[in-house]
Amino acid sequence: MTTGKRVKEILKNGQFVPAKARIRMTPGQSLKVIRELQELSQNALAKISGLPQSTISGMESGRINIGVERAKMLAKALHVHPAVIVFPGWEVKRAS
Repeated sequence: MTTGKRVKEILKNGQFVPAKARIRMTPGQSLKVIRELQELSQNALAKISGLPQSTISGMESGRINIGVERAKMLAKALHVHPAVIVFPGWEVKRAS
């Protein structure tokens, strides 16, 4: 059986159990993780995004709020959706 068929069978039979979250992250921590996974320094991200390095540092440490417009700029530079940065731990069940 192919992997795709196996996955469909698991979903159909209600056997799917989502993975549990292991850690909780702030938007700043999420930004730092994404940046580091892409092997970018704060200076490199600053050049790509157009934001000052000091602002990126402040956002990663939680001193500066990221906000929607900055999230868009960072997301474009990091090739991710802005929600990945701003809402790293968002779950549908908890949002209700």
